[in-house]
Amino acid sequence: MDIDSNTLNSEPVNEVAESKNPVDDPFAYLNRHFSNEQFKIVLRNLPAYYGISEFKKLLNEKLKLNSRKIKQANRNARYAFICFRNEEERDNAIKVLTGYSWKGKTLEVVKAKPSADPFVIKRNQENNEDGNDVKKLKRENSPDNRSPEERVKESTTPLSDMPYEEQLKMKEDNIKRILEKLTKQLLHSSPELRLWITKQKSKNRGIICPVQNIEYATKIDGYRNKCEFSIGVNKDTKLPVVGFRLSSYACGSISVGPVDNLRHVPDEMKKICKIFENFVEHSKLEVFDPEMQCGHFRQLSVRLAKQQIMVIVGIHPQQLSPDELTEFKKNLVDFFSNGHGKDCGVTSLYYEIMVKKTSQNDYIPPEHLWGETHNYETILGLKFKISPEAFFQINTEAVEILYQTAVKLAEPSSNTTVLDICCGTGTIGLCFAKYCGQVLGVEIIAKAVEDAKENAVLNGIENSTFFVGKAEEMLGSVCYKSKNENIVAVLDPPRAGLHQKAILQLRKVKKIKRLIYVSCNPEAAFKNFLDLGRPESKTLQGEPFVPVKAVPVDMFPHTKHCELVILFERFDLVKEREAKLKEEVTEKEDVNDEVNNIE
Repeated sequence: MDIDSNTLNSEPVNEVAESKNPVDDPFAYLNRHFSNEQFKIVLRNLPAYYGISEFKKLLNEKLKLNSRKIKQANRNARYAFICFRNEEERDNAIKVLTGYSWKGKTLEVVKAKPSADPFVIKRNQENNEDGNDVKKLKRENSPDNRSPEERVKESTTPLSDMPYEEQLKMKEDNIKRILEKLTKQLLHSSPELRLWITKQKSKNRGIICPVQNIEYATKIDGYRNKCEFSIGVNKDTKLPVVGFRLSSYACGSISVGPVDNLRHVPDEMKKICKIFENFVEHSKLEVFDPEMQCGHFRQLSVRLAKQQIMVIVGIHPQQLSPDELTEFKKNLVDFFSNGHGKDCGVTSLYYEIMVKKTSQNDYIPPEHLWGETHNYETILGLKFKISPEAFFQINTEAVEILYQTAVKLAEPSSNTTVLDICCGTGTIGLCFAKYCGQVLGVEIIAKAVEDAKENAVLNGIENSTFFVGKAEEMLGSVCYKSKNENIVAVLDPPRAGLHQKAILQLRKVKKIKRLIYVSCNPEAAFKNFLDLGRPESKTLQGEPFVPVKAVPVDMFPHTKHCELVILFERFDLVKEREAKLKEEVTEKEDVNDEVNNIE
């Protein structure tokens, strides 16, 4: 359940209040299944500025409180909610945190009520019932009379009715606004940096660096090579629907809309969704109900590659016996290999258990049932092995443009070591390999590093080495293994950006002079950009990196998302190059003067 504002002024609820009809009780879920919401506290008087990772480290590593879920109300709130697995852990946390001093603030703790079930509240409001009237739900939950097709299109491809040229212009303008904001914030830096930024602004229309025209692929429809479809029930026909969620559970919705009219979903995937709906309809198993936490069918994932289709069927096994699960898997294989599903052309079939995880160690990899074990994709002439759980850019044609852009900006040579941070399965680093002397990759997920090493062997690449570990802990030792003095770092982090400690480490490693940052969410990565460019301080050691070129790349047509590739350089390198250029201009002017005098 999501956080709800009325818990701030509440004492604990140990028992669910009685209701005339349990279906209408927004706290009835506490009796149906275990929830961390039963053992929740609110921590008040937090310091004004702190990072969530720093907060988690305080609670779980330093104070050993074993929190299960932490939820900040919002960025500026001075309180946060924390959930635990049992009453003993919650009471111990109250004892430890009460009066504890952190960053000059004395913390206050009270027990908090569980959050109400937002779906039940939404349903009660639609039925004109009180539903305990929890304030959070919500102005946005006014009745939506649009069809499921219209709603799912709005939530997934909101720009699909806009001409593509206008989409590109809108994304370009948005990228420029983000860089203008970065320019303004960096202007408060040291006098020397401020002077340079002011000159850059005058040359680049108010932006710290030149922004090239947006790059894009020719294929703008049906471009996704991977989709994770939810499985739900049409509330009118009561038949299964395989598609996308219309909204989140936190906003009071469990409905799923069809994908027939979505421009970014390939026709092959649409066909599989329709055919699989028939399988679900005639199965003995039920569709999973998020409210009651019962039923089985949850998700259908599809990955496409050239002449390959991988399908991963995700279910909640509930109380199914081993024999029942064996029968279900056999039926799946029969359906896609010999039955109605044969028309889908599936080449690889997996089964995945999808239950609520209680720790990081709960992950169960998908089970291979039939066909090939992997897909294979080709990028810039290289072949990549794609496992069911591997991260791979969802737009194959556009990713070639993205990686070519990164290589052009980096300008690597045989004397360059490319440091691939958050390397995943090695795609971007291996695409750099033929242009540079050495590739060193760092990735926290061990299975991804195994795939990266396999991909290097698959392509006969011998100048790459990949390491498992956190970037913030590994950067120094990995850079020590560089055969070259010239190191270019390439960052392609998750949507939220790179951990701040990794940014601090990047700045400390003096060998790294240039840096390519590939961001799929520039607004979320904005703090990274800012920390790279701030002047040196006790916290931010090392010469700052400043943006010198930026290129937007549209990886996601018909959506509001856009990738941004930025070339950062050490400020001292920028000054050195500009001084050299000025010297060359002066020498040229002197030569011209001498020629004019002779004439």
